[in-house]
Amino acid sequence: MYGIDILVKEHDAILRMAKVMRNASLHVMNGGELVVADFDAMVDFVRNYADKHHHKKEENLLFDFMVKELGSVGKNLVTHGMLVEHDLGRLHMTDLEQALRAYEEDNTNTGAKLDIIVNTTAYTYLITRHATKENEVVFTFGEKNLKKESLVFIDEQTKILEEDGEKEGVQSKYLGILQRLEDKYR
Repeated sequence: MYGIDILVKEHDAILRMAKVMRNASLHVMNGGELVVADFDAMVDFVRNYADKHHHKKEENLLFDFMVKELGSVGKNLVTHGMLVEHDLGRLHMTDLEQALRAYEEDNTNTGAKLDIIVNTTAYTYLITRHATKENEVVFTFGEKNLKKESLVFIDEQTKILEEDGEKEGVQSKYLGILQRLEDKYR
């Protein structure tokens, strides 16, 4: 299914960024320079590629149909599982951004530095488990149990969203940021 294939492909990029985030945190822990602009780029990637671009397709298409069509199992899986984790990821990004601003004001602030590392790595653990659950359980469950017409609609709308993203340069911009940071934090 095209829509799910795109979501899994996007998870691959998101998981690559999670590895970058962990490596950047280890770099800082090992005494390397904390480059605020790099961590800001990570927040930008998570907010705009992972959340706005990727989660938009999950939340407004696939998950919406799962809640409507799959009864209490679909509703519980989505609203009490996946959406809660999406919100937790957003919280980590908000807290990370606040810590980055505090560190910018005073780069001797070890509490801010700790909060940067903690929120960055907490997000990586969350998103790694989350993407695995979606790829192996949630997407499979949705694809097997949603109505055929719903799956066709999800595919069609995903194509439109992907084309819109390409016109706006979303994929190229954020995959470029990912590549630059991967090259730096191997």
